[in-house]
Amino acid sequence: MKKYIVIIGGGFAGINFIKTIAKSNEFSITLVDRNNYHFFPPLIYQVATAFIEPSHISYPFRKLFSDYTNIRYHMGSFLSIDTNLQIIETDNGKIAYDHAIFALGTETIFFGLDHVQECALPMKTINGALYIKNHLLLNLEKASRNQDENKAERLQNIVIAVGGPTGVELARMIAEMGAFVAEKEYPEIELNLSHLYLIDALPSLLAPMSDAAKKTAYDNLKRLGVNILLNVSVKDYVEGNVILSDGRKIKTETLIWTSGVIGCEVLGIPETSIGKGRRLLVDEYNRVLGFNNVWALGDICLQLTDKNYPKGHPQVAQVAQVAIQQAKLAAKNFIKLHHQKPLQSFVYKDKGSMAIISKYKAVVDLPKFSYTGFFAWLTWLFIHIIPLTGFRNRVRLALEWFRLFITNNPSIRMILQPGKNGQNNKN
Repeated sequence: MKKYIVIIGGGFAGINFIKTIAKSNEFSITLVDRNNYHFFPPLIYQVATAFIEPSHISYPFRKLFSDYTNIRYHMGSFLSIDTNLQIIETDNGKIAYDHAIFALGTETIFFGLDHVQECALPMKTINGALYIKNHLLLNLEKASRNQDENKAERLQNIVIAVGGPTGVELARMIAEMGAFVAEKEYPEIELNLSHLYLIDALPSLLAPMSDAAKKTAYDNLKRLGVNILLNVSVKDYVEGNVILSDGRKIKTETLIWTSGVIGCEVLGIPETSIGKGRRLLVDEYNRVLGFNNVWALGDICLQLTDKNYPKGHPQVAQVAQVAIQQAKLAAKNFIKLHHQKPLQSFVYKDKGSMAIISKYKAVVDLPKFSYTGFFAWLTWLFIHIIPLTGFRNRVRLALEWFRLFITNNPSIRMILQPGKNGQNNKN
């Protein structure tokens, strides 16, 4: 008889598991996700800065699996799991399972900073990226009409926390947007009142990367005019002022929060199976501790059995290699399990990390060496094109990048806030 697998989460882990196991007709698979599309998080900052369309990095689940008769999609948000009755509950109904696989990933954490959580702009979803894009463009429009210098500075200042790969790449994009777009298209704005801040509590940018990567990123962002504040953190955000740990205040209406993640909450799993950062504890095969038929993949899981990573694998946003590798092996192990063959333990193979830091320049850290510059930039482009879902998406994005890098003129800076009767929501 077919085994019924329910996968909660259609990110890198969920999609790669399904792709690997899809042709094995011994299984009937249901994917649960609140969105009806898979998207590519490493490029979401380019959506937030009006550089590319959301459709370039997303693909509908139903179209993706339309050729498979054993795969179904259930649109809904996960609520809880009943491990006794073997039922997944969503806000759109309940689903029975033989095996449940959690691939929910993470959500933004604000470290108990209530005002920051209320007012800052997180960038974890397509909707969040589009909100940031609209927010940035609306503030430019407001600044172009503004006559008050104090208010102008608050509208035009932008603060980004923190200086990991996402923060560095986002700062670079916003700085170049100001240099190539704002100066030309917003002549009413006094750009000397605009300041971009990149803040990190650590002593360097790109903390997990090589010294060469850190220095190159720092030097290039400074050259672009980014104000880099290190060894300091955001402590509050009150009445349009970002308050730093050293007492300084920055007037701004834009605090973009890329600082820290925590595992998505999984109600129904006992506390004994949940580890640091609200991640699900798993064995060497990615089974949640205490269960034979509940599994976890990617950033939602904490695996302490890999001798090279005794404290768990890194939660790396750059093309999510941990999630992809775990998913592919788990799918193969499911087939082995079905045929009563020994399972293979997971061992992570680090393929390096990278960040793009200016036009035609990037930094790449491979396990045995690092390099920077134009060739690193080409490597970055290639690595971020290949994992995209859908051949058409790869071609469209490659052509769009080619045009944009030459012209410095993205043409999708429309402020779209759909409301009832086709009218934009008021601001």
